[in-house]
Amino acid sequence: MTSQGTQVTVGNSMMSKIYTLSSTDGVWDGNVLTDSISSQSIGILQPNSIMTYAAAEYEAGAMAWRLQNAQTLRVKARGFADASGLDCFESQQIAPVTIGQNDILTVYPVPVAGAGTSNSLVWIQTTKSTELFTAMAALDNTDKEMVSAVNSQSLGDLFFGSTLQRIWVSCQDGAALNDVDIVDEMGGVVMTLQGGKRGAVLGSKSNQYNLYAYNLNVRISKGWTIRLNATTV
Repeated sequence: MTSQGTQVTVGNSMMSKIYTLSSTDGVWDGNVLTDSISSQSIGILQPNSIMTYAAAEYEAGAMAWRLQNAQTLRVKARGFADASGLDCFESQQIAPVTIGQNDILTVYPVPVAGAGTSNSLVWIQTTKSTELFTAMAALDNTDKEMVSAVNSQSLGDLFFGSTLQRIWVSCQDGAALNDVDIVDEMGGVVMTLQGGKRGAVLGSKSNQYNLYAYNLNVRISKGWTIRLNATTV
């Protein structure tokens, strides 16, 4: 498996700490970032402090991050990263969250795919939970089903009986998102959401997202899928 340098700067209006790791692509397991000075995890170094922003960076491809309790596995905060050098302080603000002593900061990076294909990450929020989905090695201008990053489940298998509320997508560097389709068990398209390109210059808008769709209200049934269509040219 490939790896790449990753970094997340966590802080609030009064202080910040930098957490780093040479992270393995395509997994959560083992990708626990530690402080660049003391090599301590975030829960040990910043217990009970308030986190209001997360400036996450990767070398090439795309990356998701999360703040998680190592014992209960409850995720307190999550998001996408910017390519190294394209940070935007305003867009990296998050809802305030208190860091617990058992919390860890983990990342899920993916590399740039081969020619004519792309790798994409998708956070999907429903009334049941919020989970990371992936679309790996998707051919340009071709529909690709997205599956959960942890166990490769489909949208309907994982979220059956819940209501879709939010979708946010981060395609690999340079790729454009054509659209995302929500498809029912008969193959009918329930909803299409158009996307675009992430910002690729310092200070540009949407450096993290190709699509950010919220206030959705789609009831998910068994057999439903979610498809992504992107292009690198």
